[in-house]
Order: sequence, then structure tokens, then C-alpha cells
Amino acid sequence: MLRLTKKLIFAIDAVVDIAYNATEEPVQSREIAERQGIPRRYLEQVLQHLVRAKILKGVRGPRGGYRLARERRRISIGEITRLVAEMEGNTDPLEEPVGSELGRAVLHPLWLELQEDAILKLDKVSIDELCARARASGVECNSADQFDFMI
Repeated sequence: MLRLTKKLIFAIDAVVDIAYNATEEPVQSREIAERQGIPRRYLEQVLQHLVRAKILKGVRGPRGGYRLARERRRISIGEITRLVAEMEGNTDPLEEPVGSELGRAVLHPLWLELQEDAILKLDKVSIDELCARARASGVECNSADQFDFMI
């Protein structure tokens, strides 16, 4: 089920922050937490799931942190949304429609269609597009050069 939760917002904020503030050095979770106002212990959980999903790459060591695992134009908000829904174990109340026969026949299919449309639209929004919007809005960036991802 498509729900705008804190975890989803934190996950998207973290990935955009990493993409937007990328340098030759990985972006540390402490920096992300400070810039985005996300509790660090909560952020670390989200970051680990993003690493397992191969959206981010974790770099170990004293100068470790996180990098994008792929080009930012190849990471969509829809992908992150599905990952977070899976993380949260959201059970979709629409899977077992309740209510009147009219609601099950009309409202339930409409709601499913709207959710599918929203996810398809989110699949078309890339991290690269959000970084471009941030630049156009004048959001301060910590790097002089815009790095996409490191191999």
C-alpha cells in the first residue's frame, strides 16, 4: 500500500542527500542525519536496507559512508517506495476488501487503480531529477562537483 511515512521520507531524503552531496569521499551517515534532521539510529536502519537493495553501496573504514550503487538517473522514487513498504511489512487493507457490495465492486478497484497510477508516476521520477530540482531551487550543496556514482 502506498503510504507516505516518516521512514519513506527519510529514505528518499537520504538517497537524494547522498546523490546531491557526493564527492570523491563517501557521504557519512552523521552528515546526512545533521543535514536532514533525521535521528541517526533510525537513519542507519534505513541505509542498511537501501544497501541490501543495491540502491546504495556501503563503504567501510574510518572515512567510510555511503555512495549510490548506480547512476542517480537509474534510481527511481517508486523503487524506494516499494522497498520501504516491504521494510515496514505494510499489509494492504485493500487485499481483503471489506464494506458493502457496492464498495467492493466500485471503490476497491478504483483505489487499487489510483495506487498503481501513483507508483507508475513515482517510477518515472529519478533521483537525478530531484537533484536537478534542488539545484534549481538554490539548495546548498556540499560538493563543488556533482558526482553521480563511483565504480
